Amino acid sequence: MWQRSILIVEGDEGLRRTLRLALQAPGRKLVEVFGLSSLVQVLRRQAVDLLLVGPWPDPAAESLAAVRAIRQAGIRLPIIVLTSQSSEETVIAALRAGVRDYFKPPFSFAEIGASVESLLEASQTPERGRRPARPSTTGAPPLIVGDSPAIRALRDYLPRVAAAESNVLITGETGTGKELVACYIHQHSGRHSRPLVSVNCAAIPDTLLESELFGHERGAFTGAHARREGHLSAAHGGTLFLDEVGEMSPAAQAKILRAIDSKEVSRLGGQAPVTVDVRFIAATNQDLEGRVAEARFRPDLYYRLNVARVDLPPLRERREDIPLLCHHYIGVLNRQLDREVQGLTEEAEASLVGYPWPGNVRELKNLLEATFIGVSSGHIGLAALPPQFRARLEALGGVPAGERERLLRALLATNWNKSKAAARLQWSRMTLYRRLAKYRLGGEARPSADESPGVSPGGPTEPQRP
Repeated sequence: MWQRSILIVEGDEGLRRTLRLALQAPGRKLVEVFGLSSLVQVLRRQAVDLLLVGPWPDPAAESLAAVRAIRQAGIRLPIIVLTSQSSEETVIAALRAGVRDYFKPPFSFAEIGASVESLLEASQTPERGRRPARPSTTGAPPLIVGDSPAIRALRDYLPRVAAAESNVLITGETGTGKELVACYIHQHSGRHSRPLVSVNCAAIPDTLLESELFGHERGAFTGAHARREGHLSAAHGGTLFLDEVGEMSPAAQAKILRAIDSKEVSRLGGQAPVTVDVRFIAATNQDLEGRVAEARFRPDLYYRLNVARVDLPPLRERREDIPLLCHHYIGVLNRQLDREVQGLTEEAEASLVGYPWPGNVRELKNLLEATFIGVSSGHIGLAALPPQFRARLEALGGVPAGERERLLRALLATNWNKSKAAARLQWSRMTLYRRLAKYRLGGEARPSADESPGVSPGGPTEPQRP
């Protein structure tokens, strides 16, 4: 059996035991160590597929230092950090150190397990080659990437939706991740070991609808050379995902409504109905309430589907998630394409944060994938982005950045050197310290021992205030 090795570094026996129970699975080997100091030596002696570092009293000084030492030693493997601190400074430092994922208290062991599974599935090494394919119905829940208030609320809500047996309606613009959320709900539900069957409602013509959804017997019509199991029967015990449900024709709506109410399907040419146990998840980018009011969507079907409601925000309404999404997809593409891209330059990241993203997360992912065609290492600059995208940016007249965004980018670009960041912004150091305090960045907004007050390289001296 193919084995994947996970190294757990955690000093707390109780948390280590909980992690061990959460991560145990067939085909996995869990290895535990109790200190950070010898991690590089351990990783050089032993082949490991993933490293999970637990929370230490000062993760910035211990955990992240250990991660940096691993990266500097040229050891390439996905790293997850559990941190006892939840400041933005810690998160940014973790991402810059090369951490693939991080979790803040209170820890969700289901989400940690999902992240582990996702990183193991995506990773491969030249010595071992690609993992054998596994059935998608038993995979881990996908990651919901982001730390904006909307995404935090979504992560809190989705497990409760998953635990219920209610039908679900997911709404949101094209590219916001409706199918990903449907998969997340299924994989967190009691039906996760059974199939998740997806149906694109806009792609099935009425002439094929009954055959596709309900199946047919051999000889039921011309060309029916063999018995066919329909989508509803294939999803028995699991979940049927009706994507683009707003595009369903009236005939299709009536047939789906009948199946929901009766919990039975009749194959074309069959003699008796077949009982099915299916949970329905529907998704749409349309205003279903408006279509109901216009008599273009059946109100009874709408009420059957709209029991648990999940509304996904467009990417332009959660711009603070864009750097995290970029980091996530760059990591995925690095593993898939065996590249060593380190991230985005300050200018490129500012452009992506300011762009309106009409295609939402899907457009962002596709843009990065297109960019990877021309880059293999280093940082992605604005010039490396596809020319069509740069043309759209120019048409928008550039990307204005807010003060907090400009401060954060200057700190990132100078490795958090406050004197250099002040010079970059053309501020005095005391102005920078006051802005750090205003936006709660970087801990105490006071000069460090090596940065005594004086003339900033980027601006005139400001008198200290008591």
